[in-house]
Amino acid sequence: MALSFILTVILSPLIIPFLRRLKFGQSIRDEGPKSHQKKSGTPTMGGVMILIAITITTLVSSFWFIPEPSQVHIFIVLFVLVGYGLLGFLDDYIKVALKRNLGLTSKQKMLGQIVIAIVVYILLQQNGFPTYISIPGTDLQLELGILYPLLILFMLVGASNAVNLTDGLDGLLAGTAAIAFGAFGILAWIIGGNIEVAVFSLAVVGALLGFLVFNAHPAKVFMGDTGSLALGGAIAIIAILSKMELLLVIIGGVFVIETLSVIIQVISFKTTGKRVFKMSPLHHHYELKGWSEWRVVTTFWAVGILFAILGMYIEVMFG
Repeated sequence: MALSFILTVILSPLIIPFLRRLKFGQSIRDEGPKSHQKKSGTPTMGGVMILIAITITTLVSSFWFIPEPSQVHIFIVLFVLVGYGLLGFLDDYIKVALKRNLGLTSKQKMLGQIVIAIVVYILLQQNGFPTYISIPGTDLQLELGILYPLLILFMLVGASNAVNLTDGLDGLLAGTAAIAFGAFGILAWIIGGNIEVAVFSLAVVGALLGFLVFNAHPAKVFMGDTGSLALGGAIAIIAILSKMELLLVIIGGVFVIETLSVIIQVISFKTTGKRVFKMSPLHHHYELKGWSEWRVVTTFWAVGILFAILGMYIEVMFG
């Protein structure tokens, strides 16, 4: 965690000016909160430094701590991280370099996410990965068999999009993701004995804390889809590898709530013509209610901590 933090803090002052010189600045959509217009031009694609720090730290640490049979899991985790990161990078590049504000189309992005998920399932199957899921708070295991690949697909695509939706305020995603990855890292170490998941998760925590030095309000850089899609895919695959698939819904509760707020808003508007929230995702609703950006972010961090504690308590006491 310390190594990843230091790498990110070192890389950031080098990469941020480079992104600024390339004019890789964030474009703010007109339909967003008006207070965000002043953020236009802030360097984005800062997820690159997060991915570099995590990858280097994980590879270096794997030689020290991780036995050779488990290193295949490290390869799978890094494949997901980098794969979704490249997909997000392409999306960001189209937005900032080609000046297409929406980036990849939803169909193009979904296709990329699905292809990566299919490759992940093939890799897991080749290594004899079990296809059961554990029920949080019980000793029960449910064998999914041929339905397990659908769960992998749903988790990877769903989590990457859910985490992406949460990335809307300075430091919001970096903080909530650090909390969630920290919880999985601790559980993987003390409960599951999955040292490879623990090492990777704590590398992510270190990188995100380092990124927060520059991303906390007022942000000097945004991670963009390069970071958010990668982090979403990564948290899904570590939940899968540690056999805590369903626990992701609890530990990643903030991401679930943000996603549900968008779904509720869309359904309500299409069926009744009325909006449940002033704006979705949910963090924008509280902004428009008059909360300061910092208040929204710290409140969501606190909620994320509560979800993480609840998830760890359930797994430790009843799992």
